[in-house]
Amino acid sequence: MGGGALYDEALVWDQHGCLPLRPEASAVEELALYAESGVDFVSINVGMDSTPPLDTLKVLSAFRNGALQREDRFALVGSAPEVARAKAAGRLAIAFDLEGTEPLDGSLDLIQTYYELGVRTMLMAYNEPNRAGGGCHGDPEIGLTAFGRAVVKGMNRIGMLVDATHCSRRTTFDLFERSEAPVVLSHSVPVGVNKHPRNVDDEQMLACARTGGVIGINGVGIFLGDNDASTAALVRAIDYAVRVVGPEHVGLGLDFVFDRDELNAFIEANAATFPAGYGYTESGPMQFASPAQLPDVTSALVELGYSADAIRGILGGNFYRVASQVWC
Repeated sequence: MGGGALYDEALVWDQHGCLPLRPEASAVEELALYAESGVDFVSINVGMDSTPPLDTLKVLSAFRNGALQREDRFALVGSAPEVARAKAAGRLAIAFDLEGTEPLDGSLDLIQTYYELGVRTMLMAYNEPNRAGGGCHGDPEIGLTAFGRAVVKGMNRIGMLVDATHCSRRTTFDLFERSEAPVVLSHSVPVGVNKHPRNVDDEQMLACARTGGVIGINGVGIFLGDNDASTAALVRAIDYAVRVVGPEHVGLGLDFVFDRDELNAFIEANAATFPAGYGYTESGPMQFASPAQLPDVTSALVELGYSADAIRGILGGNFYRVASQVWC
């Protein structure tokens, strides 16, 4: 089967995308890019550790309302079968994620609240240490705190996907050990492709895979290396991860950012979260692989000799499997 036909029939799943973090229902219209690119599901970020909890809830509510106002195009989903039904109906399936646990404001009860509002994935710490654990730009030996362990237990109980992305190395292994359900690295690049503190090493990827999880490869140029977000750079990272953990544990989490001006302002206002020397500001305008590149990614994997089943898994089948196991 050629790349084009394979892409068209596959379930295509992007585990992390970034609309502007502003409470504007109309922002959801920008997600048309995913649908036009043949993507069937996307998880949209609605808040980070540095986002005040009330602001996070406002953004989440606005995005929900935007999707509900366009049910002809979008489907808010909470389970894997709902994703499949949305694809069959020609609608883009949407769920939400949190980059860090600070939006909980120290309250375990809010895990359930966010879940009921459509958040299906949450990572522990965004770059810096927080109340739950360590971040990738802090001490690598900071692990899960008592609060973090309680958060994992609560997420497992209700069926929210535990995400080890952007955490300290010790925290990632604590998550892999503590979680009773598969853990993912929703949008990460292997260190073997590019040595960056936000990237993950082979041991982390293997430990993630042992939980039954998936490493979603992101398309951010500074993490892929040389600020290169080309299809070739993205495929190189996918292929490296496959060689380490096998094709059944690799997926896509492009981390595509729609509003670059907002991102630049956010980086400037949060210097501790984005330390100097790591390419956040020194590499020129940050480059991002677009969902529109995914058909070419598929063709490139075909040319590398990947089987149709392996490609289907990478495009979305692997994250669909994990969602089927975790989401309630």
